[in-house]
Amino acid sequence: MRILVTNDDGIGAAGIHLLEEVARGFSEDVTVVAPAEEQSGKGRSLTISQPMRLRTFDDRHHAVTGTPTDAVIAALALIMKDNPPDLILSGINRGSNLAEDVSYSGTVAAAMEGALAGIPAIALSQVDARPGMGDTVPFSAAEAWARTALEPLIAGLGDWTPNTLVNINFPAIDPEAVKGIRVVRQGLRDYGDPQLEKSTDPRGYDYYWLNVGRVKHQSVATDLELSDRGYVTVTPLHLDMTHAASMARLESLYR
Repeated sequence: MRILVTNDDGIGAAGIHLLEEVARGFSEDVTVVAPAEEQSGKGRSLTISQPMRLRTFDDRHHAVTGTPTDAVIAALALIMKDNPPDLILSGINRGSNLAEDVSYSGTVAAAMEGALAGIPAIALSQVDARPGMGDTVPFSAAEAWARTALEPLIAGLGDWTPNTLVNINFPAIDPEAVKGIRVVRQGLRDYGDPQLEKSTDPRGYDYYWLNVGRVKHQSVATDLELSDRGYVTVTPLHLDMTHAASMARLESLYR
């Protein structure tokens, strides 16, 4: 089994080193292709208005000057073209990718690109109880539970549903406090008012930093609630964003 490992925190991030170690527990054929720098929140963006550069450290480790989606494309179209991966693992992200996070997340976007190519793909994230703490995020729950969460999925690769991916989040608690693994729906938070925090650079020019306020979620039996309750959450996602329930009503508008 050939495994492609990628992420959105950059090739030097602690989470991708942990994920590579976990991946090597399943296969010796592991290739890492990731952004050269931090690309969090880039979603499924592509680099199309400027060149993308590739840096190869060795046969198994490569970095691209682009987004997570660029990294997967580079892997499939160039680096692993003659021997494409059987599985794509993206992460382990520094911070959660729960609920509506999946539409912003570069980690999930990389897995989506794999799903589009017909390759089973899994995104993994470590929830952070202290957002904004940067590289101090503890990965102990992910380290202890990643293999347990991945084993059934990898064993079932032969029955993988096309155009789908799986999103896994590890709770922000000590490994021994994790209650288990639950398959749950994607939740949805209620957003507070977004804020632009103003400051001034050393040259006297103003700049703004986005701070998106969030209120307590009200979702029940979703990834949000179960993560808060101390479970590893596993959520299947699919690429078809059609809202089926609205089809009939919209069709009636055009008769």
